[in-house]
Amino acid sequence: MVETLDSRKIVDETKKKMSKSLEATKKEFQNIRTGRASIALVEGILVDYYNTPTPMKGVANISTPDPKTISIQPWDPSIINEIEKAIQKSGLGLTPQNDGKVVRMQIPTLTEERREELTKLVRKVAEEGRVSIRNARHEAIEQVKKMEKTKTLPEDVSHAAQKDIQKVTDQFVAQVDDGLKHKETEIHAI
Repeated sequence: MVETLDSRKIVDETKKKMSKSLEATKKEFQNIRTGRASIALVEGILVDYYNTPTPMKGVANISTPDPKTISIQPWDPSIINEIEKAIQKSGLGLTPQNDGKVVRMQIPTLTEERREELTKLVRKVAEEGRVSIRNARHEAIEQVKKMEKTKTLPEDVSHAAQKDIQKVTDQFVAQVDDGLKHKETEIHAI
């Protein structure tokens, strides 16, 4: 019975690692600009707020008044120029316009060439996510095999645990693939 608990613990730890990999991959997908305004594009940009790098969402209200515009209204209007500088340095390729109270950015329509670049990029992000998930699987299976080798885990329990680990891996990889399909559809739909 103790052996089953040990293998269950390994499977649970593996799920946690894979879940973190999946979340990181989803976050990467969100940060890729697709031609539609999204607050996720700018909320993590660091703004120099009184010599302290602070995420944009910590210094301003961010909204999308329409599908092509991102609006950033700082709580402290004196940092509006810092927000503009941070956006320009971010590498998003967006031009902020400031009216003294609000920074607005228009999201340009994607060219076919840019769509292809973004498709390659999201596929790369998805593959990195899959690799991270597979690495977690590899570590878990190695742990189970090691326990089997040292006779702390019976062979049948070891094989069952390995099957469980593979099943969990397949589920997480499928979620990455779903995220990839969704992002590709988003890129080509606009």
